[in-house]
Amino acid sequence: MEDPAMEVEEVLHRDSPSVMDRERRASGAQGMGYFMYFSTAKGSVGDTARLESRLLYPKRGYQCLQFFYYHSGHLSDQLAIWVREYDEANPNGTLRLIQKISGTPEALWQLHHVSLDVTKKFRVVFEGTKGSGNSGGLSLDDVNLSETTCPEHVWRIKNFKSVMENTAVGTAVYSPRFHSKDGYTFQMGLYPNGSESSPGELGAYAYLTSGDEEIDARLVWPCPWKQITMMLMDQHADIRKRMSNQRSVTTDPTKTEEGSGTLFWDDPRRVGNLVKDEDGIEYYRGPGAGTSVYLTQARALSRDFIKGGDAIFLFTMEDISHLVPPQPLPSTTSPPTNGTTADPTTPTAPNTTNPTAPPHDPCTTVTCENEGMCVADNGREAVCRCAVGADWWHYGDRCQFKSSTQDNVVTAAVASVVVFASMLVVTVVTVVCLKKKYTWKANEMGGAIAMQNVHGVLPMPDTK
Repeated sequence: MEDPAMEVEEVLHRDSPSVMDRERRASGAQGMGYFMYFSTAKGSVGDTARLESRLLYPKRGYQCLQFFYYHSGHLSDQLAIWVREYDEANPNGTLRLIQKISGTPEALWQLHHVSLDVTKKFRVVFEGTKGSGNSGGLSLDDVNLSETTCPEHVWRIKNFKSVMENTAVGTAVYSPRFHSKDGYTFQMGLYPNGSESSPGELGAYAYLTSGDEEIDARLVWPCPWKQITMMLMDQHADIRKRMSNQRSVTTDPTKTEEGSGTLFWDDPRRVGNLVKDEDGIEYYRGPGAGTSVYLTQARALSRDFIKGGDAIFLFTMEDISHLVPPQPLPSTTSPPTNGTTADPTTPTAPNTTNPTAPPHDPCTTVTCENEGMCVADNGREAVCRCAVGADWWHYGDRCQFKSSTQDNVVTAAVASVVVFASMLVVTVVTVVCLKKKYTWKANEMGGAIAMQNVHGVLPMPDTK
């Protein structure tokens, strides 16, 4: 706490607008969970409060800080992200400002990514600064730090389940246009209800689009060796438990369109179509590349791909041209044959030994069904890792079978009925057998007594 006039607290439930949207970020059932709250309802303008992480020890020189941010205060309230770095010269740490976040309050948990470049032991510091308002505050939730590069763009689709249900098969919805670091403009086309060839599957395609005419004129066309990655974010609160779904598309400058021979990734003004966005702005959209089986609708409705009704797509466009040139082959490591010497006057032929073949991948001959993933167990045996949902799972050598908690309940009920019926039959048979046994014994004993009575009666003497 930097200034006691401004409060930082861990909140389970509050009577504030953020609670209305709390279910979206809740990690537990019934919309319950904790989040951090910087209150700006009292105090003086300029008061600050800080929230610091534990000590972190980086192994790489880059990190990505991801968190959800809810602004219910005043326009002048501000959130700053710092890092406190430690070394021998500064054992108490040195603060370095990374980014400031401000803007109009919005009734929405906003996803933020902040790129870090720390190489020393450090802490992450969140600093809230009170503005001129006297209500609300700044909230933080689902804070995660990973040693990865941050995505460049975010596309949030609200009421995604409704979009899937109400979009016609074969109809695409398009993201806003995004600008890459190299100046290219691109967007994603999503088929929420599938294409004609793949109904029930989400289709995802990447398109180059026209941007500022002066900038496009300075770019290299066809677009050479850029990799566009489209990721549907698993919104689980713990980044270690996420299973986000992604697909990448590479812009090969030599690729041509089938039938026409035109370059696929050329300037959209040459090979694209004139379209209009929701704001009425016209631009050119080139041909799209991607997949019609990006993700099944059933899978999209599982896990935490949709939270609070919203789905979040993350995008990057990276230059991979450094991977295109052929890599030099390693020299042979075979020792010379013993007992042979080369004639110094005889020229030797160049070494044409083939490089060592890559190890065999056992998954090349194995197909896992129902979105299962093949992995090499200890590098030798192919094993299918099957998809698992909230109340269902696939199983079998190739994930060919499906089960659910409902199936287990039905099986248990049927088994109980069968056991009860079997016990009832055994009981009835036992009772019948015992009854017959004792009836037979009773008859046997009764017959003996009757004979004794017969033999024990003497005839009456004739008195006449």
